[in-house]
Amino acid sequence: MVSMKLFDSERRVIEAAERLAASLGSDPNHTVAAAAMDTAGRIHEAVNVYHFTGGPCAELVVLGAAAATGAGPLVTIAAAGDLGRGLIPPCGRCRQALLDLHPDVFVAVPTDDGPTLRPIRELLPDAYFFPGTDARRIVRFNKRYYEDIATGRKTSTVRHEDPIAPGPAIFLFEDDEAHRTLNGTVTGVERHRLDRLTADQARRDGFTSIDQLKKALQGHYPGLPSDAEVECVTFTVEAPDAVE
Repeated sequence: MVSMKLFDSERRVIEAAERLAASLGSDPNHTVAAAAMDTAGRIHEAVNVYHFTGGPCAELVVLGAAAATGAGPLVTIAAAGDLGRGLIPPCGRCRQALLDLHPDVFVAVPTDDGPTLRPIRELLPDAYFFPGTDARRIVRFNKRYYEDIATGRKTSTVRHEDPIAPGPAIFLFEDDEAHRTLNGTVTGVERHRLDRLTADQARRDGFTSIDQLKKALQGHYPGLPSDAEVECVTFTVEAPDAVE
């Protein structure tokens, strides 16, 4: 599994969790801290509540704390243990809750090479999906595409192993200091082989040629084979004055 490069905004979430965990002291009832960032760039913090009846984990408490402020969908979440234990991955119950309530959140996990982020769906493969949660979806873009998407010059994106569902979504521009978002709708998702993409698909993605699009994809997904299956995602956006 390839580790993801951390953006500065994502590092701030990890640092917030670790900083709060370091302040917990020796209270056995509060041993884990969590931090989560919403689409506006606000970081919410909370700690677990240990109890023999099954007190909630820090990740669940921070979901409630964020909801109390009207945060909406969360972008990144991290948890850290007290007594210098550092970053810790979520338990199974938390993974299921995150998948159902924030299906596009990235979760910080420790690795031998340091912290990295995983999409929640990668932490819970073949998962059960709880019906009726009506979670607001997020589609991530590089911040350099904001103007092209906001003005309608870019109406498509090509993804690999990054499932995106049709319907309303918040378009999030990663590591954007202004934390700009756009309200949009994913209008279609079609699967194609990379070597069969057309010039029209490249144009809708904001590229001048199919070769330029393929080069960009190979750069974003190192080692992507020429016959790989990719998803061509089409979308529309509301006017920027409707930004959340």
